[in-house]
Amino acid sequence: MSRESEASPYAPESPACAPESPACAPPVPENPAARFEPDLSIGAESTTPYEDYVHASVLTHLQQPLSDDPGEMVFLVTTQVMELWFTVLVHEWQTAAQALREDDLPGSLAALKRSTYELESLNASWKPIAHLTPGQFNSYRAALGEGSGFQSAMYRRLEFLLGEKSASMLVPHQGAPRELAELEKAIAEPSLYDEVLRYLARCGFAIPAAVLDRDRTARYEPDEAVERVWEEIYSAAGASGGPAGGSALDAMGPAGAGGLVRLGEALTEIAELVWRWRNDHLLATRRAMGAKTGTGGSAGVAWLEKRAAKNVFPELWTARSYV
Repeated sequence: MSRESEASPYAPESPACAPESPACAPPVPENPAARFEPDLSIGAESTTPYEDYVHASVLTHLQQPLSDDPGEMVFLVTTQVMELWFTVLVHEWQTAAQALREDDLPGSLAALKRSTYELESLNASWKPIAHLTPGQFNSYRAALGEGSGFQSAMYRRLEFLLGEKSASMLVPHQGAPRELAELEKAIAEPSLYDEVLRYLARCGFAIPAAVLDRDRTARYEPDEAVERVWEEIYSAAGASGGPAGGSALDAMGPAGAGGLVRLGEALTEIAELVWRWRNDHLLATRRAMGAKTGTGGSAGVAWLEKRAAKNVFPELWTARSYV
């Protein structure tokens, strides 16, 4: 049969078709507006600009619960959301640190301010699972196996940027070469607070050489000289807003002193939100499992209690007693 003789949806099936027959009706004109209506029948082979950018189908298919308990899905999604917020915070604090290396205080402050909103969102992630009873948690706890939040490489990078470093933190990642390499690099790099103190030193403040040249792979320990620097900065921003007579602040003037106070307050806000995160983690764990050993053999509540008792950027807290 020739191509010309093939049936057309708009042609009569036979020459005998009556004009009034529906089969003989002329084609319906195209509605131009229909071109702009969304196609709701997009198949697996198709995509959208939104999907290309966000990869939502990847995110929404990462959940693979291992039990029949409906609560496990909530726990799994909440944990994955937390990992995404860890990733954002690492990005923001690396951005802030890079800006300080370039003496770009406004750029650093902008990244630090964004990170406070993101920390608030991270902390709110505890809401769906913060009130689990032991029975509810135990209904799917076995699905975690040897898994533990202690093994989160991105959270470890976040802690390293806060100055919370220890070579022992690398041990859980020995079996993951890529993550281990990234963490070995991260633990040797200056923390966010290291970059803050380097910036203050370049501004003329008396940050001790022992602090500036310390072992970057070790946990940051408070220093009385650094405490005095923050005391000087905050004292300069008193009621008058003028310098308090310090040489570095004399050179910077009131505007410069104000910028350093904003830096100190941004870091203090971050430290407070980190403290709240740790305490919310502690409380959620305490409600769900009491003092039992944590998943993956971690110390559970005992370890979380030690973490919650520590402040990051310690001199920013102690200096306030002398202002």
